[in-house]
Amino acid sequence: MHNRFLKATALFSLASLRFISQLYAQKAPVWAVGLGGGASFGVNESHDRNLGAMARIYGLWQRGFDDLLTPEFGIGQTMNASTNSGGYSDYKTTMIPFDFRLRLTPLGDADWSPYIYAGVGGVSWNVTEEAYNKAVDAKQTGVGLFIPVGAGLYHRFSNSWGAELSLGANASFTDDLNDVHDNKNDGWWHGMIGIMYQFDNGSNDADGDGLTDAQEILLGTDPYNRDTDGDGLSDGEEVNIYHTDPLKADTDGDGLNDGDEIHKYHTDPLKADTDGDGLKDGAEILTYHTDALKPDTDGDGLNDGEEVNTYHTDPLKADTDGDGLKDGEEVQKYHTDPLKADTDGDGLSDGDEVLKYHTNPLKADTDGGGVDDGTEVRRGTNPLDASDDIAKKVEAPAPVPNNELDLGKAGSAITLEGIEFDVAKATIRPSSETSLQKALTTLQKHPDLTVEVRGNTDNSGKRAVNMKLSQDRADAVKKWLVDHGIAGGRMTSKGLGPDNPVAPNDTPANKQKNRRIEFVRTN
Repeated sequence: MHNRFLKATALFSLASLRFISQLYAQKAPVWAVGLGGGASFGVNESHDRNLGAMARIYGLWQRGFDDLLTPEFGIGQTMNASTNSGGYSDYKTTMIPFDFRLRLTPLGDADWSPYIYAGVGGVSWNVTEEAYNKAVDAKQTGVGLFIPVGAGLYHRFSNSWGAELSLGANASFTDDLNDVHDNKNDGWWHGMIGIMYQFDNGSNDADGDGLTDAQEILLGTDPYNRDTDGDGLSDGEEVNIYHTDPLKADTDGDGLNDGDEIHKYHTDPLKADTDGDGLKDGAEILTYHTDALKPDTDGDGLNDGEEVNTYHTDPLKADTDGDGLKDGEEVQKYHTDPLKADTDGDGLSDGDEVLKYHTNPLKADTDGGGVDDGTEVRRGTNPLDASDDIAKKVEAPAPVPNNELDLGKAGSAITLEGIEFDVAKATIRPSSETSLQKALTTLQKHPDLTVEVRGNTDNSGKRAVNMKLSQDRADAVKKWLVDHGIAGGRMTSKGLGPDNPVAPNDTPANKQKNRRIEFVRTN
């Protein structure tokens, strides 16, 4: 080994130790002592060098300078020797090295902790057996400087005991460690196994988490891991500040780890449902995207838990069905269905019924007159007044001949009984002949009479279909009369669909009454 290599290695190691250690935070220091033994191998001019025994006692001030930088001092004894090929002793030297080192442990106080070291020391030597080719100016005894560098691996058995294995190189500043000279400084390699005891009085905080190692042992946390449960909070913060469980990442079991609750969501890590709305914080944030700090995210009068679990409404939308009423109003005030815009199916939204027409959103026919609220609104009658629901017949003032119609005065309406059509069509059935003949006779005997032929249907089916069907049937009756000699100009036709019932559409018989042809005198 060349002296320049050893010197360069030592200088580089010392500089690296200090630079890297500045990246870490200082932790509480603690004293430790160690005892080691092993083998030494001289680096000098002799041939056939043998392994010699070595021993060392040393002390450490753990983390004395920085969290990962530990000063070490020690003293020992090392034997180096060699023999020539003839078996005679070449040299034998006893050395007592004492040194100061700095250890860098990149993993801190982990159970398995590699390290490197470098330092400076002195060595006292005594050549006890001289070489046959001893240099004239060789010194048998002396004291000199040396540079130790090396690496090791430490394993902790407990909070106090541990063992280590190390390998090192030692470069001296003298050529007298054996008594043969070559103008190159001598040195030695060594390997050592050691056992170490750490004086921990229980006040040490190895991982710097704010809890002493003794406290961590009692709690069951890892004294060498500042965040035992990996939740983003140090064990000390959990115990001393937030009172959460340092062994449990999610103390309250709400689906969020304690660190996220404190730093990200600002929820209570000790309370699964911070806002008390019936949903766990994790469900609010990760599943429903509601506000875990606000019981009623959408401000509709229902808390988020009720919306999700009871009413199945959208906790992010105040009016789930879009009917103009908030979900809370529908449930608590009007008792309507917040998932159905038109609870009673009358063709008006719940909001229109409550806010615009003041009808009952739970009752399709608010006034009970036989016509639903939606139909009344569309045809212009009052859904709160039953009297305008059904058109009244005009009473005939006196009997008329059986073969004529009594149309009375202008504006009077009479139903042509017995006029029948094919189903869903405007085709007049032959059974209608008697009623049509009465209408024909009446118009023939009164040539100045003009009428409006009106078609009506029940409320079955779509309104638009019924409106067209009623118009087609009124047109068919008018055409029959024109075909039998009545001037077309004396008649108009109009389809009223289901809008002018004469009976409630609640039975087949009543619906039949509403499916009719009427004559209305217009002069």
